[in-house]
This record gives sequence, structure tokens and C-alpha cells, in this order.
Amino acid sequence: MRTGFDNEKYLKIQSEHIRERIAQFGDKLYLEFGGKLFDDYHASRVLPGFEPDSKLRMLMQMSDIAEIVMVINASDIEKNKMRGDLGITYDVDVRRLMDEFENRGLLVSSIVITQYTGQEAAQIFKERMEKQGKHVYLHYVIEGYPSNLSLIISKDGFGKNEYVKTTRPLVVVTAPGPGSGKMATCLSQLYHDNLHGIKAGYAKFETFPIWNIPLKHPINLAYEAATADLNDVNMIDPFHLEAYGETTVNYNRDIEIFPVLSSIFEAIYGESRYKSPTDMGVNMAGNCIIDDDACREASCMEIIRRYYDATNRVVLEKGTESEVYKIELLMKQAKITVRDRVVAVAADERAEKLGVPCAAIELADGSVITSKTSDLLGASAALLINALKHLAGVAHEVKLIKPEAIVPIQDLKVRFLGGKNPRLHTDEVLIALTFAGMTDENARKALEQLPKLRGCQVHTTVMLSDVDIHIFKRLGVQLTSDPVMMVKKYY
Repeated sequence: MRTGFDNEKYLKIQSEHIRERIAQFGDKLYLEFGGKLFDDYHASRVLPGFEPDSKLRMLMQMSDIAEIVMVINASDIEKNKMRGDLGITYDVDVRRLMDEFENRGLLVSSIVITQYTGQEAAQIFKERMEKQGKHVYLHYVIEGYPSNLSLIISKDGFGKNEYVKTTRPLVVVTAPGPGSGKMATCLSQLYHDNLHGIKAGYAKFETFPIWNIPLKHPINLAYEAATADLNDVNMIDPFHLEAYGETTVNYNRDIEIFPVLSSIFEAIYGESRYKSPTDMGVNMAGNCIIDDDACREASCMEIIRRYYDATNRVVLEKGTESEVYKIELLMKQAKITVRDRVVAVAADERAEKLGVPCAAIELADGSVITSKTSDLLGASAALLINALKHLAGVAHEVKLIKPEAIVPIQDLKVRFLGGKNPRLHTDEVLIALTFAGMTDENARKALEQLPKLRGCQVHTTVMLSDVDIHIFKRLGVQLTSDPVMMVKKYY
């Protein structure tokens, strides 16, 4: 719960640094925004004090000079690719992000559909956006990209892409997820701007890995854990080391692509202003860490959470064993084990003792509250009740929801709705608590404690239903679960 990151300093110096980079190129800067621009919860977990919308707020400080270009891969539209954290498709997320940006006074000037080969779903998306008044541009597949420079830097390469009309000095190029084609879009624009006599530059904004902290710092290891499914690896930037004699951290994909990018810059401008992948970046997050120990501890906990998430995904057949093995290796490098997660130890020990599913939560004051599955409540629902009692100063033996109020809900679930589990889920117990609070002072006081759960750690000894996971996420709780299914299912 300790603050380790100065968010206000970050907002100030990050915007100043981007303005400086714009001035280096003249007319325009294309800023490729990696990661999540609006809701960067990973950054807020590993850098306690970092607000999830910090990057968006930073851009809002430059709203007078900035415009946003949304990029989406035509194949992702065709395949209905999903954002795993939100459960929505990429094309829906483009519309969601545009709403969020415009509601905050930012200009979303256009949409670019990349890798377009005539996909029907992409064409439908294009027509729908155009009916809503958005400019939509098509970028095509270039054979041999990114290696075939003679074709790429020609009228049959970038030249056949539609030229995105921009009007402001800072063009932020962002997307709903990786593999959307942000970098290719930026490079295509550099090619076209050069033909139009516009002096434009390119820079990259990736929060992680943080370039000016050690390679094996837990913050950077946590980034590798977060991208275990992409096989991203943090590396010492060899180009920066050779050019400046300075050790900095970047990741494998940027290092691998840099010689090609440098050649593309030289082909367009006659020279490359960048001597290394680190040179291309504008991230100032490393300069805003004010408590390294707090960030180390938070990052270690994030690695453990990623481990549990990976093991759960394997059980659900949504992930691979290789992801688990990679995160296990990262845990060894960080010198941590699952036993370092206090709530996991507490929940597992109680479950072993009682022989039923259990749960535990660590509150802001360091208190660890546990719960067990009963005939009336699942372990997660019971955990909420126990934690809220503690926060409200209500004795544990006091019944906030009378058993006779729970039985009719169980009857409804089983007899009328065809459910097989009569125990109340977290959403159901919160509704029941709300009704109890209309006549019971203790229940009302307990319900008012809900905001205090945000940021707390929770662990359960069985994997939860989607309903319970969703409620914990809405409450801002950081959840892990043992890779054990409550009921084994084949369908």
C-alpha cells in the first residue's frame, strides 16, 4: 500500500519531454503508443502511485497540439479477436477508446485499417465508422515487410497505402492491442509526409521495460511475466551500449527490428537520427520512482499474480505450460515463491485444515481475514462479508444477513432458475446486504466499507466463476486462485 511513484511529477516531465522531441524534428512527430493508453492497470500495480489513466491525462495536457489515430488490423476484425481483460472484440474496443478520448477533449482524427486484403468484416467496419463521420484509411500488405527495403520504400510499398491526413504537430498512434500495425502506420506516414515536403519524425512510448533501471529489476521482470505469452524478453540494448557506452534496457522485438528501422529512416531522409532503440523512446517513468523498495515489493507480487493467472489458464485450456515455465524462471530470478503471497498462505492453510474451499484477503492495515465455504455462502461471498464486518467494526458473530433471508434466494436459484449451486455468489450477497441495510444499521455500515477493498489482495483455493471474478475486478481487488476447478467439467 506504500506509494512508490510520483504521478504528478510524471505528468509534468513526460509531457515536457514529448514536446522537446517534437521540436527536434520540425513539423510533426508520430508517437507510437505501446501498451494501454487509457487503463494501464499493470503499471498501477507495479508502480504504486501510478494512476491507470496517467498517460491519458498526460496527453490531455497537450490536447491543443495532439490528435489520435486509431489502428486496427483487418485480420483481427475478421477473426473477432478479443481483449482478454475486458472480454470485448478489438473493433468494439476501438469504438470504446474513441468515446473515452473524445469525452476528455482529445481529437480522434482517423482510423487506419492495416493488413487489408479485402476482408468483408473490415469493409463493414469501415463503412460503419464512415457513417459516423470518421475518416477511415486502408493500409495494405507489403510482401517482404520489413526486410525488403527497395519495395517498402517505393510507390508499390508504402506508396500504395492511403495517406492519412493529419493537422497537428503530435500524432499519437495507438491501438486496442499488440500486432495492430502501429509502427508500420507511422513509417508509412513518414514516407508520405516526406513526399509532401513535411518534416516529420517518429518516437516510441512504451512504459515497459523501463530503460534506466537494471535489467533484472522486479519491475522489468514483471513486464516479462505480463508478456509471457508473447515471448518478449528484456535485453541490454547493444546499439546504445556501443554508441554511448551506457547500459540501458529494451526488449527483444525493438532490438531485432532496429537495424531495419534505421535503414528505413536513411532511405527516407538520407540519415537516421537514432543510434539505438533506446534513443527512439520517450518514456520518463523511471525518473519518477520515489520508493524503489515499494515498487520492488509490488512488482514481486505482480509476478506471483501472473504465475497464478498462467496456471489457471492452463487448466482452462487457454494457456500453455511454456508460459508457466517462463514465469517460474522469472520468480527464481526475483528470488520469490508463492509462499511470499500472504493471502495464498492463509487461504491454503485454512483449506488444508478444514477440507473445504477457503479464501483470504489482506486489508490496507495489514489484517488478513479468511473465510470458508458453507451451506449458505461460497468462500468468496463469505470473505466479502467477513472483511466488511472487520472494516465496519462489527463483531464476527453478528449476522449481517439473516439465514432466513438467504434461503428464499437459494430456492429461486435452484428451483426456478435451474441452478445446481445453491450458495450465494458475491453479486448475490452484495444485493442481499443492500436490502438488509435498509433496516439494519450494522449491514448499512458494512456496505459503506466497500471502497476500502480497492487495492486489497485476495486469494481463493479454487478457481472462481466468471461472476465472482467480475465482482472482485469491479471492486478493484487483486485476485489470485489456486489452479483447481470447483467442479470438474467436460463442456
